[in-house]
Amino acid sequence: MPELPEVETIATNLREGRVGQPSLIGRSILKARLLWERTLAAPSPTEFYSWLPGQVFQAIRRRGKFIVFELSQYTLLVHLRMSGDLLVESDDAPIAPHHRLLIDLDGGLRLAFNDARKFGRVWLTAEPDSVLGALGPEPLDESFTAQDLHQALHARQRQLKPLLLDQSFLAGLGNIYADEALHLAKLHPLTLSNRLTPEQSERLWLSIRHVLQEGIQRNGASIDWVYRGGDYQHFFKVYQRTGNPCYNCGTPIERLVVGQRGTHFCPTCQPLH
Repeated sequence: MPELPEVETIATNLREGRVGQPSLIGRSILKARLLWERTLAAPSPTEFYSWLPGQVFQAIRRRGKFIVFELSQYTLLVHLRMSGDLLVESDDAPIAPHHRLLIDLDGGLRLAFNDARKFGRVWLTAEPDSVLGALGPEPLDESFTAQDLHQALHARQRQLKPLLLDQSFLAGLGNIYADEALHLAKLHPLTLSNRLTPEQSERLWLSIRHVLQEGIQRNGASIDWVYRGGDYQHFFKVYQRTGNPCYNCGTPIERLVVGQRGTHFCPTCQPLH
């Protein structure tokens, strides 16, 4: 699943444009075509078709793992889930096998939502907080401090790995960057959150920010055939390196399942006390 750096990269490309793909800012929407109705979470297809035409893209940003399109009157929200992708293409291009939603734009372009596994969802709403309101703080926000993280960790008594994946606790982290941050912070994934010292919490705060910022700088990680935008996968320290030596101490990286998620760590650098 694309995580914060991958989603940030996609949002940036849609906002600023890139080679062969113009920016969407200022583009007007002509019409929409739902090719798989369940892609649309809300409103009804009838309302969706009625509300979208004439809307203009005014801003594009990320919130957690959501891409937020601020239109002239409504907000379009897209969650890519496991396999979603957003493509700007010619409006007369052949419709790809896994296109689920097409939004025709002025200038002969269209925004296509491609989603092989059909888990991605789209919302069109006048109240984005109805969808985004339950998300936790942004880990890269300047207002989110190490002390904030320490207090939030101690307000719960949960294992670190599943807590970091909880989007109501912290928005945007997923399996890859949680593993990498815990390794950098030298914390075992099963450590209880309320056992962390202020120093450990600050180390985790710094580590989370470091791996996310590096991920963004490298345009995310090309993790499988779905997302192929970046090269952060070449710099993983633990993720998907089971059996390979830790770069710090040489101990083989181990894998365990935590909350039904494969979790990678170094048993020497990240001891469980």
